[in-house]
Amino acid sequence: MNIHEYQAKQVLKRFKVPVAEGVLVVGSTDGVSFRPAADVANDAAAAAEKLKKEVNPSVFVVKSQIHAGGRGKAGGVKVCKTVEDVKVAANNIMGKVLVTPQTGAQGKKTHKIWIEGGCDIKKELYLGVVLDRAESKVVMMASTEGGMEIEEVAEAHPEKIFRAVIDPGTGFMPHHGRSLALALGLPTEMMKDAVAFFKGVYDCFMQMDCSQVEINPMVITGDNKLLALDCKMNFDENALFRHSDVVEMRDLLEENAQDVEASKYELAYIALDGNIGCLVNGAGLAMATLDIIKLAGGTPANFLDVGGGASKEKVTQAFKIILKDPKVRAILVNIFGGIMKCDVIAEGVIAAAKELQLTVPLVVRLEGTNVELGKKLLSESGLKITPADDLADAAKKVVEAAK
Repeated sequence: MNIHEYQAKQVLKRFKVPVAEGVLVVGSTDGVSFRPAADVANDAAAAAEKLKKEVNPSVFVVKSQIHAGGRGKAGGVKVCKTVEDVKVAANNIMGKVLVTPQTGAQGKKTHKIWIEGGCDIKKELYLGVVLDRAESKVVMMASTEGGMEIEEVAEAHPEKIFRAVIDPGTGFMPHHGRSLALALGLPTEMMKDAVAFFKGVYDCFMQMDCSQVEINPMVITGDNKLLALDCKMNFDENALFRHSDVVEMRDLLEENAQDVEASKYELAYIALDGNIGCLVNGAGLAMATLDIIKLAGGTPANFLDVGGGASKEKVTQAFKIILKDPKVRAILVNIFGGIMKCDVIAEGVIAAAKELQLTVPLVVRLEGTNVELGKKLLSESGLKITPADDLADAAKKVVEAAK
């Protein structure tokens, strides 16, 4: 689960990580209707006046709040010298569709903006924390190349990425922070603050069950202080039951509509760019299904795992979600019945096809528990369903049908 920059900064503040202060302005709560430009401008001006009173910045920064990086290059970040400039920038950005490498060609519309006070930036740095699954340890990465995408740095200047590998059993130690501070070339007088900064970020990552914390840029200010100028934070969805406060930060407007619908029924769904819908039980089998469709010359429209014990109702909802994608030209149902029984899948497929008046071609491959009963139900349903003998046969038939 992703959250916005302003929310990530609120979380970092709990762990005493210095962040730039700012004020949120909301333009739309439903993603369709936006507040009048005059109201947005007035709120933006009030935010700037509040910051002038509290931190007296030399400049203001107006930032689009979307779940994607590269906002500045897409026109979603503006530096303003006056309150009047803030009002103009706020209205120019609010409602703007930003297209970045992380949004895809369709882009993301700005529903919220974050107005914060600028600071005296001496140097931009990078700091990130992720889990290294190969090592089963946490890795804190730092770089002198702040402001750049870390992937670009890794490709062009891998020697400028410094790592501290941290064993979760012993946790963050001062030497981890000192080694990163030295690698970044921080002066001796900043060492204590830097170690505290890094420890706060690590504690946030661990205690909040994050899957990623990225501060880019982390800046050295004119008075030699570290500050989180921007922050991206993702959470492990399997641990959200421990963090009701994080769940409340979820912004459904930033998520794919099918993803949101799937989460209501505990379906693992990811929209893709192809035209063949996939309904599979088990993540491994789902990945194999995507691969074999590609091998047969087709392109999957989604990843959808209904799980090992899906009910008839759950299968029906899965079908509805697949068919909400207008690109879908054919559907492949690929089920290996273990805990999941093939007859239950068949009943769900039949119910969904009849309820939705299915018109796109449907290919079904069943194996496992109650497979004969499942095939019998499908054959006697009166629906136009193409059976498949095995996965290769299913992929070949659904790719042909999608044409």
